[in-house]
Amino acid sequence: MKPGPTRLIRPSLQHCAVARVLILVHRDGSLHEATYFLRAIAEVWRERGHEVIEQRSPGAHVPADIAFLHADVTRVPEDHAAFVRRYPRAVNAGTVDISKRAISRSLVRRGDAYNGPVIVKTDANCGGMKDGVLLKRSPFRRTVRAVRNRLPWPLRARLATDDYRVFQSARDAPWPVWFNPDLVVERFLPEMRGDLYSLRTWVFLGDAETNSICYSRSPIVKSHTIIGREAVPDVPGELRAMRRELGFDFGKFDYAIVDGRVVLYDANRTPTLGDFPPEQYLPRVRLLADGLDSLLR
Repeated sequence: MKPGPTRLIRPSLQHCAVARVLILVHRDGSLHEATYFLRAIAEVWRERGHEVIEQRSPGAHVPADIAFLHADVTRVPEDHAAFVRRYPRAVNAGTVDISKRAISRSLVRRGDAYNGPVIVKTDANCGGMKDGVLLKRSPFRRTVRAVRNRLPWPLRARLATDDYRVFQSARDAPWPVWFNPDLVVERFLPEMRGDLYSLRTWVFLGDAETNSICYSRSPIVKSHTIIGREAVPDVPGELRAMRRELGFDFGKFDYAIVDGRVVLYDANRTPTLGDFPPEQYLPRVRLLADGLDSLLR
């Protein structure tokens, strides 16, 4: 089974006038340091005549019609969010905390009665890899983190996402996991298609969106383990309600449907394109770029 198309849900377009778009990135980050969706989308906007400005860290007010908060960290510094809120249209200004403890409905806590299969993840987004940039200004914290990341995995501050662990029972999870504030335990609720693990992905910008499902033989579904992908016709209303509750104007939700209910695995305000060739992602990028119009209306 080979990767197939992603469903492209086209908005009803009434193109806006040329706009000035400001993208605020973290003070220690860059829009060009990874294969961000927004970086590719910004190139499409420029082709269409919009002016796109990348600003690193809050500072002097730069006039713009719309501002995007694109800080690739789990918890956004308050000065970054406050800066974006100064604009008449502030994208993702309400998504200041995307930690698992903030977004997950499947958390298992020490002492809970639940004893089914569990998965151990980082509380931080993307295995906690990007959050290390916050430690650049603190040599002591950076040293502590470096030491912790050499310890056995239940004691670490971060994990590669491929290193998330699944246990058949909450009792089987190592005891240090329950006392490590950087890790969380969730119910392991996979969506299965035969013997394949399924992961649904909804990417949206304003009223433009793509929705797909991919398949893997691995319980940890990542771009390099995917063996098939196909379009998904509808986005569940329950998931749309979660988007409104979490305050997302732009982002990517990884989710599943288990026993008829939505299970949200991850909510990301700075999604990346993954390990896919341009012919697969460029149609999605151009479609999502159309969503700017709805955010400016």
